[in-house]
Amino acid sequence: MIQAGLGQAKASDSAPVALGLYVHVPFCATTCDFCAFYQVRPDAEAIALYLDGIEREKTLAPPDRELETLFWGGGTPGLLAPKDLDRLAGIMPRAGVKEWSIELAPASVTPERLAALKAAGVNRVSMGVQSFAPDWLDALGRMHTREQVYRAYDRIRQAGFINVNLDLMFALPGQTAAEWEADVREAVRLAPEHISTYCLTFEEDTALWVKLSQGRVKLDPEREVEMYERTWEWLGQAGYAQYEISNFARAGHACLHNLNTWRMQEWIGWGPSAASQYQGWRGRNVADLKRWREDLAKGERAAEDRTQLTSALLLEDSMIFGLRMNEGVNVEAAARRFRGEIGGGPPPPLLRKLHEFEGDGVIRWEGPVAKLTPKGRLLADRVGSELML
Repeated sequence: MIQAGLGQAKASDSAPVALGLYVHVPFCATTCDFCAFYQVRPDAEAIALYLDGIEREKTLAPPDRELETLFWGGGTPGLLAPKDLDRLAGIMPRAGVKEWSIELAPASVTPERLAALKAAGVNRVSMGVQSFAPDWLDALGRMHTREQVYRAYDRIRQAGFINVNLDLMFALPGQTAAEWEADVREAVRLAPEHISTYCLTFEEDTALWVKLSQGRVKLDPEREVEMYERTWEWLGQAGYAQYEISNFARAGHACLHNLNTWRMQEWIGWGPSAASQYQGWRGRNVADLKRWREDLAKGERAAEDRTQLTSALLLEDSMIFGLRMNEGVNVEAAARRFRGEIGGGPPPPLLRKLHEFEGDGVIRWEGPVAKLTPKGRLLADRVGSELML
């Protein structure tokens, strides 16, 4: 248990803040039933507009120091032709980058695209498999087949990528535990370095949300809990350490970009709908390709949901996101880092709430480090909402 009154913060307590760059590539051939991310159909005009915009945005928000991570997400970045991947890569600041990730859809993986990515310096590939079962791929509106997953994975390995993540999705309407186990076992058989397992969520303005609102599909919380717990067991036995509620990795292969985000470091977002937390502000680009370009032409970016970062907000978010990680949060260190300029330790209301969670068996303490218990990991969303001071 940790007590209030931890003393004054010191300048020496401040560690260097890592900087990442997230580039949103908004192009998708179709919209999956579960997806709420901003996307647009690719054509020559839209792609040219996008690449010109990224060049412009770099001049408006250049990194003020070397990057640690680069992440190309989407959308489907792999829909870009090799020449367009080359151009996009040429815009990137690369000095100091330790990890450069790209999200790929199985149907878009070609030897030519992989060669362009490898030559650019990309060293981590995250592939959106979701399921190996044809029926579930169809139910999710995915446009790839089981066979394309295997072919894409083989091509990624043949191209020389040695850090690969596979995304899987569970708790699909009607899915059984045995069907989900078959997906997990098949992912393990392929032996990627990293596996992400996401519980299906029903986001507003998606096809699945419509089905839920019409009663065509139903939620089953008890089944979700069972699948969560069994996933942790299966992947642990297979040698994948859980380091965040939905993420598992072999030693040395946790995603650095995501870790830096959850640890409340800094990141710049380029592209329509991309978010930034940088130089004392948090904001998001408008989720519209043409309006984003118009904003950039006026010298504006990250103007949506723009918020000044205060010590209270950063401490709150460091707890909410940090507790999702198995390493937990050093509450004393977080208080020194984010409250150093005003002195004192963690705010008493935060400590009271953490002690309540301890009493409920939701968190446990290892010295000054608060960690979610297995019960707490199942209630992480509730914990996060209640920690909003």
